[in-house]
Amino acid sequence: MIEMLLQLLLHSFLFVILPLYLFFFSRSTPSSAPNSSNINLPSAYPLIGSYFAIKANQNRQTQWLGDIIQISPAATFTLHGPLGHKHIITGNPATVEHILKTRFSVYQKGTTFINTLSDFLGTGIFNADGETWKFQRQIAIHEFTSKSLRKFVEHVMDAEFFNRLVPILASAATQNKTLDLQDILQRFMFDNICKIAFGVDPAYLTPSMERSKFAQAFEEALEISGKRFHEPLPIIWKMKRLLNIGSEKRLRRAVSEVHEFAKKIVREKKRVLKEKVSLESADMLSRFLISGHTDDNLVKDVVINFILAGKDSISLALTWFFWLLWKNPRVENEVVKEINEKSDALVYDEVKEMVYTHAALCETMRLYPPVPMDTKEAQNNDILPDGTVVKKGMMVTYHVYGMGRMKSIWGSDWTEFKPERWLEKVESGRWRFVSRDSYTYPVFNAGPRICLGKEMAFMQMKRLVGGILRRFKVVPVKEEVEPNFVSFLTSQVEGGLPVKMLQRVHSN
Repeated sequence: MIEMLLQLLLHSFLFVILPLYLFFFSRSTPSSAPNSSNINLPSAYPLIGSYFAIKANQNRQTQWLGDIIQISPAATFTLHGPLGHKHIITGNPATVEHILKTRFSVYQKGTTFINTLSDFLGTGIFNADGETWKFQRQIAIHEFTSKSLRKFVEHVMDAEFFNRLVPILASAATQNKTLDLQDILQRFMFDNICKIAFGVDPAYLTPSMERSKFAQAFEEALEISGKRFHEPLPIIWKMKRLLNIGSEKRLRRAVSEVHEFAKKIVREKKRVLKEKVSLESADMLSRFLISGHTDDNLVKDVVINFILAGKDSISLALTWFFWLLWKNPRVENEVVKEINEKSDALVYDEVKEMVYTHAALCETMRLYPPVPMDTKEAQNNDILPDGTVVKKGMMVTYHVYGMGRMKSIWGSDWTEFKPERWLEKVESGRWRFVSRDSYTYPVFNAGPRICLGKEMAFMQMKRLVGGILRRFKVVPVKEEVEPNFVSFLTSQVEGGLPVKMLQRVHSN
């Protein structure tokens, strides 16, 4: 009741002052772009800015902002928020390079971003700046370049795949059951990442499909934290947090569950590590503790951030991947053909040679990036390459989703799912992968913050794709309906992706 009253008072205030300001003041930006008949730039008014346009598009913010950068000069525009707050949105590769590399020290996570997620992520690497970030980055670089970690990840993934995923998919195929592919893949990756990060098996992917308290709390904390960024008036969620009501009350409970679980694991791991442990089979938590970093809160935050990075990105990319394969049987045939040329074990060198599959995965994430937008806060005044003036404290977002759909970057055929745009033929007649620079394709971030787990992620995705498509054909139940793309901190298929699994018949 208090929560409803709070929102009603704030919204009523805006509805009262809007007519008065429209009477005395003119609009400060045009309502539509001359080169588009169906996409409008949001109108901005004194004091409230573009509040009503922001509120109206709250549930499709990613698509709305992506549409706007398509019609904006230099693919950059300034969104006016309430009380004079300005937020720059860009899809210009030169500007992305400027903020992520050239002027990296100016564009940081910033206090707004960090404070919004601090309840959940603490001071972990994805929610840190400055020396805190550098310290964790150096540790992570050392671990991610080790062959022993790669072997450990392969071992964990294969065990989860053969012991849990294959039996569930095979049972569904035999009994003609419908599965939510997104849910299955999220459970699979949650088990994997917890084993890799903590050395703990939450057994989230089981025939019973029960939701463990930790997994459920993690998902709820992730969703509510992400929704904070979609609130046009941040004071609403801050007041709810202060009063401990509504979604903020649920967030507090979920975060408490996640943190207590993590702290318990850290304490237990320290006890176990008093005996010698080989790094050949050591999880990330063990590696951090063995290397001498024993502060409980820091280690807890580091591992929670690592789970965030690995939990959704792969599962969500693969959910869209399998849907796109179904819509593009020619591409599916090429991927399956490549898989069948490899051994069933898919050793590391064979995974590296899955060039067409790699291109298809890149093409999937071009259209449906796991992290569709990323925001920085200017620490000083600056000027962007297109002349846009940035004042200290302003937010600047590079729009990954929108950039993947820009004709100026990908050509007039950008709507097509076309892995060949990432490939070229070599003399032998085989494909060679041709990468794009990370400022044109910032799916894995770019500059000093570029994703350290990129190669590991591709390795995991290709092993999983190879294992599934060698055995099954994935058929969406709603064949003609395009899933709805939604995003919180990461993207999702709204409502999941119901599919049937068909046993694949191999000819000798």
